Amino acid sequence: MKFFNILQEKRKANEYLVLVYRFVLVMFLYSAGRIIFFLFNRSMFPNVDLTSFIRIMRGGVMFDTSAVLYLNAIYFLLYLLPFPFKFEERYQRALKWIFMVINSIGLALNHIDIIYYRFILKRTTASVWDIVSNDAGNYRLILRFFYDFWYIAMILLVTVLLLAKLYSLFKPQPVTNIRSWKYSLWSAVALLVVSYLSVIGMRGGYMPSTRPISMNNAGKYVNSTEEMALVQNTPFCILRTFDKKAFEIRHYFSSEEELSRIYSPERLPKSGGTMKRDNVVIIILESFSREFVGALNKDLDNGHYKGYTPFIDSLISRSLVFPNAFANGRKSIDAIPSITASIPALVVPYVISERSGNRINSLAGLLSKEGYQTAFFHGAPNGSMGFDAFAKIAGFQRYYGKNEYNNDEGFDGVWGIWDEPFFQFYADEMNQMKEPFYTTIFSVSSHHPFKVPEQYKARFPEEHLPLQKCIRYTDMALKEFFDKAAKMPWFKNTLFVITNDHCSESDFKEYKTAVNYYASTLIFYKGDGSLQGKDESLAQQIDIMPSVLGYLNYQKPFIAFGNNLFDPSSQRFVINYLEETYQFLQGDYALYFTDNKLTGIFNRKIDPYLLVNLLGKISPESEQQLFKAIIQQFNNRMVQDRLVIANK
Repeated sequence: MKFFNILQEKRKANEYLVLVYRFVLVMFLYSAGRIIFFLFNRSMFPNVDLTSFIRIMRGGVMFDTSAVLYLNAIYFLLYLLPFPFKFEERYQRALKWIFMVINSIGLALNHIDIIYYRFILKRTTASVWDIVSNDAGNYRLILRFFYDFWYIAMILLVTVLLLAKLYSLFKPQPVTNIRSWKYSLWSAVALLVVSYLSVIGMRGGYMPSTRPISMNNAGKYVNSTEEMALVQNTPFCILRTFDKKAFEIRHYFSSEEELSRIYSPERLPKSGGTMKRDNVVIIILESFSREFVGALNKDLDNGHYKGYTPFIDSLISRSLVFPNAFANGRKSIDAIPSITASIPALVVPYVISERSGNRINSLAGLLSKEGYQTAFFHGAPNGSMGFDAFAKIAGFQRYYGKNEYNNDEGFDGVWGIWDEPFFQFYADEMNQMKEPFYTTIFSVSSHHPFKVPEQYKARFPEEHLPLQKCIRYTDMALKEFFDKAAKMPWFKNTLFVITNDHCSESDFKEYKTAVNYYASTLIFYKGDGSLQGKDESLAQQIDIMPSVLGYLNYQKPFIAFGNNLFDPSSQRFVINYLEETYQFLQGDYALYFTDNKLTGIFNRKIDPYLLVNLLGKISPESEQQLFKAIIQQFNNRMVQDRLVIANK
């Protein structure tokens, strides 16, 4: 009784402390909801012990903070207005109604998933509205849901009533005389501070390299994909997937047999024999467009172009190179799934899509099962771009970021550890790994704000584009890495793959086309010099995973949307998505599809600037069929969570 009497009393307190109290109150209820979610679904998370659950709860705070701040943005603004009338009883009642309605909806969505999770094995996303609206019978199912699981409704009711009571426990009062200039100053400062902190909370961090957190970031706090639902909350998942319908079931081909005959991502070993035990090193260079590599542009600038990568140029002469390679996306977060898991970035990046919790094949996951040690290296602060989260989902056993480097002397002040020292660290760490191993490194220095270390400013002066001096610096860092690695015992038994994440600003008109927006670098180098040549056929990032597995003679089936570049019989194509339009390259042609319609056909060889649309003049049926088969396989498998083949 004494507790309920306390709830009836209203204590006056500093208005800003009251706001913090109410924010913490909602956060507490979300954390309580996470515990309830886990207890009701304990059997579905058999590997979650106390230690891992504490880590899950810690990660959940970040997701809850983002969701609560998004939902309460209007309430915060109205609460912080610097006007006397906001302390009037009518205004305070209105604020409470806004607060209760918004947060009751959020908590309701969160509580529904306590049961609904069992049916869909993931948190509800914005796509639920499409499911409900497409069938009137679903509304009856919703009513039935509340009838069958009445106890969830009761838990929600108690939660909302508790929120309403605790909300009014403290009554806000002005921090100073509301009619003085000091109050106006306090209000302005408070509004700026709360706005700044809210943006940080919504994004999930304050570092310049931090992207707004996505559903995929939950992977950082779990041991397996299904546990991501424990870290997430439902309002966050709905907000992050709202108006992002990346994957819709397609029906271009009614027969699975016909569809698979035209295109299938199921890769089955053909040759038999023993799998090689070569090490694999994939080097992803930030913003290293094909344009910057002199050896890949001998005809550029009337044959006078030298480029900015003297070391890569020298390496190309000793490697298998693909001069017509392309990236599959335009952002760093597009590249990692494409390169390491053969998942292209179509419509939205996979890692921020509603399907980012799907089970996937990846080089790390597949090779780990073959006895490989695996690790991902990225010199940025841990958590940057969500790479550490995806690395864990993809099956990398270790992640090395700025924390593991553990020396701020190499920090560039913005993005991470300078490439030169981090590449040296990379070589040293691999030298400690047991063979065979597979590692991936993502460089950081060739990025805005386009700086190089102080000691290299004279050696790498400003170029026409600010990025170009950074390209020179990273090329030097790569040379020093290879010089060091070449002296290590594992070097000759290692397959190196060098590529870039995406393209960047261009100096030449040849690269300012829809096709060459994606013009990429792709080099395969073997430490013993046994792999050399030039393949002029089309290649893309999603070809890297099946090519590496093909080179190793991997003997188990897997899913990959790209092709084995070492197999002369494989289909060669490139697929991208830009400005609501698919771009599809095959042979000499570039095809464009918008709203499921072919909107452009260009002969990219004789018309590199894509000036003459051949739509209506030619009808490339085989290319259209292949494109549709790829999209149907990709979308349908994403929606149906069919991205793996069970290997025994």
